[in-house]
Amino acid sequence: MNLTKNAIVEGEITGYASDGMGVCRLEGQVVFVAQGVRGDKCRLRVVKALKNKAYARIEALLEPSPHRQTPACPVFPKCGGCDFWHMRYEEELFYKRRRVMDALERLAGVPLPQLEITGGCRQSYRNKAIYPCAMGEKGPVAGFYRSRSHQVVPCRRCAIQAPQADALRQAVLDWAAHWDVSIYDEQTGRGLLRRIYVRTGQGGALLTLVIAGTTIPQAEDLLSRCRQACPELAGLLLNENRDRGNRALGPQCQLLWGQDRLTDSLCGVEFSLSPLSFYQVNRRQAEALYRQAADYAGGGPEEILLDLYCGAGTIGLAMARQFSRLIGVEIVPQAVEDAKENARRNGVSNAQFLCADAGQAAQRLLQEGLRPHAIVVDPPRKGLDRSARQAVLALAPERLVYVSCDPATMARDIKELTQGGYRLTQARAFDLFPCTANVETVCQLTR
Repeated sequence: MNLTKNAIVEGEITGYASDGMGVCRLEGQVVFVAQGVRGDKCRLRVVKALKNKAYARIEALLEPSPHRQTPACPVFPKCGGCDFWHMRYEEELFYKRRRVMDALERLAGVPLPQLEITGGCRQSYRNKAIYPCAMGEKGPVAGFYRSRSHQVVPCRRCAIQAPQADALRQAVLDWAAHWDVSIYDEQTGRGLLRRIYVRTGQGGALLTLVIAGTTIPQAEDLLSRCRQACPELAGLLLNENRDRGNRALGPQCQLLWGQDRLTDSLCGVEFSLSPLSFYQVNRRQAEALYRQAADYAGGGPEEILLDLYCGAGTIGLAMARQFSRLIGVEIVPQAVEDAKENARRNGVSNAQFLCADAGQAAQRLLQEGLRPHAIVVDPPRKGLDRSARQAVLALAPERLVYVSCDPATMARDIKELTQGGYRLTQARAFDLFPCTANVETVCQLTR
């Protein structure tokens, strides 16, 4: 079949691509369909035709899939924050499980047909919201970017965010409209208010205004509005960001009122969080993942745990009491200081944190004659860098726990690690980001 742009064709969605798009096969040619659901029989319009594949949108549903549902969010799919409100949650979990399994089988060459996935809750699970601001027809608005653009889609109530975040967002917008506060324009670089950032936790809520300046007008009125909208408000801060690029936050925050940090706990460990601290956005699911990682890591009264890419120490500190000693490694100095403070706060006296990259830390440990019995890694989306992979193989722990937010880079790394003397023994997927195409996985490899 010779597909051309704007051609109208009929087909059935039979599966999903790695990004969650529906897949339809027409006479051997792959067609990727936006918001397609497995089992949909539909009439499609081709929007882009390439040599071996095409992209299409649904013109009409001839027979909707039983896995399809009416989106619960009124701005889906205009808002680019979510991917799957058009399908039932069970089908979303099916897609994510298959995505991890396919990556392990095709890229790593280690199929796990019995892989299980732990689902969560779609509603109000996020403890962090960063709303970009823009000037609308009737005044300032805030929401999330339209997919593949920087056009702000206004959203009065985001189903996946905490209610306190939306309440504070609206209070800030009302303040900005009342006092005619200028809204930042990405094209000109002019204006003051750029983003509204809310972090929630067991200690309440922190509100941070990201501004292209150093001060705001009528701060007392803003505070009054925000405390009325959210009685749990613990602190109000400013974050200066004059960068013309896409960076969401500047490097420093200024406290205007209340506390500059928020407390929350994971697996019985209490953490102190600033607006700049990395922290899992889905606390309940993160606890489930960390417990699985701790089970895979094992431990013993004379065993050493090495936590690479430790950040503020969340994973390592959650399992520190299983080991005689915890050594955390992180290249970001502020994160290392946060990890040390979190250890002190929780009375963890067997933890040591190094500011270094993985390769440097491995060399230091080898020179000191230290051999960790277990290593846990939670790298960024790009996976382990070359020095980290070499470090793991050089240290040769009995057990390696790999936590990943990207199945493809995880599978790439696992392939190299299995070629270096390890085997994948257990794995489980966790849905930390319902309604999005992201999925977390924790794997156990043994030497």
